[in-house]
Amino acid sequence: MDSTAGIRLDISGTEAFLPAADLDGLAGPVTAAAAELAAGTGPGSDFLGWLDLPARIGEAELAAVEAAAARLRGLADCCVVVGIGGSYLGARAVLEALGGPAPGAPELLFAGTGLCPATLGRVLDRVAQREPALCVISKSGTTLEPAVAFRLLRADLERRYGARAAERIVAITDARRGALKTMADEQGYATFVVPDDVGGRFSVLTPVGLVPLAVAGVDIRALVDGARAMRAACAAPDLRANPAHLYAAVRHALYRRGFTIEVLSSFHGGLGQVAEWWKQLFGESEGKGGQGIFPASTVMTTDLHSLGQYLQDGRRCIQETFLTVDRTRPEIAVPAGGADGRDLDGLDYLAGMPLDEINRRAFAGTRAAHLAGGVPCTALALETVDARSVGALLYLFEKAVAVSGRLLGVNPFDQPGVEAYKKEMFRLLGKR
Repeated sequence: MDSTAGIRLDISGTEAFLPAADLDGLAGPVTAAAAELAAGTGPGSDFLGWLDLPARIGEAELAAVEAAAARLRGLADCCVVVGIGGSYLGARAVLEALGGPAPGAPELLFAGTGLCPATLGRVLDRVAQREPALCVISKSGTTLEPAVAFRLLRADLERRYGARAAERIVAITDARRGALKTMADEQGYATFVVPDDVGGRFSVLTPVGLVPLAVAGVDIRALVDGARAMRAACAAPDLRANPAHLYAAVRHALYRRGFTIEVLSSFHGGLGQVAEWWKQLFGESEGKGGQGIFPASTVMTTDLHSLGQYLQDGRRCIQETFLTVDRTRPEIAVPAGGADGRDLDGLDYLAGMPLDEINRRAFAGTRAAHLAGGVPCTALALETVDARSVGALLYLFEKAVAVSGRLLGVNPFDQPGVEAYKKEMFRLLGKR
């Protein structure tokens, strides 16, 4: 497939495992699923606000986010993002893909992602000698993990800054109700709204993701622009011309042939957190009623020295999707041997070769080996990693998982299984 918003989809590595009739037979169901989404009908139709979100984000909203971010940058040298699941994974994925905060922007730290005291303690220790701000993200304000972290971090701010602590806190929460909304109104925190019709794992292009990313100096306009471009491409009616629909169809057809685990493998270390976001997006959306592809991930070539054995030679229930990048740092090349001219490490055959090229050949070799080992391989190639291409990739995955859920016959926008652990945890904690 030709490049769309800086991304190419290659399904040639699935052809030996997937008869063309299987894929073409899904054209009708995919079209029907997309039509149902566009019409706002079917299970979970109350949570379709993400679908046209890139087109609905206007100048006023972007300017408000940028103004709030600029104010925090003027106060703080670090910002703790307090949230769990979809309330932080998207922002973290984008930030790490782009190489971290812009020069001079506050460092982003993350808290509320679990209940480990050592992890939270390290965050508290790091902000103790800094000038921190808080970006707390919660629809209700009562989700245990971020609520505990916010209480501790808020107490630290209030101890240090007194009544002026409030100016260092931005709350992203419900528009009308909930504990965090009440607290923000009473304390005078700046607030942004979590839209009612956008679930957490689809919320990266709402203030949930845009506010912390803008604090870190990310070009949020380019991020949104990339999502807009991919949204337009995902309106194509032809299955093979629509990247999100084609990806959804290929993975579903392979699933029906017994490839029930999908491994997202990246040859670009910065995309590791994108894979973490992807795992939540697909795991929570598809894993229902005894169905769904199990999402896993690797970072190559690192994991070729750990999980590589299983990928190559384990149970043949795995399909693999590669994330690659055409251009990263071409100026980094392998130097020639030492001053004495000796090739002690045996690497002179690589002398002068850019690491980009070595990494590309590592991908090509890995793909060829996995195909020969019985693993169907799809590939998504980004021309480069920038805010626009990352925004496009996020939207591609969102549209694909919505269609995938419809193909499975599940509601891709709820997560009933998540409540089971909460019920037992609160019982053991004595919550009434």
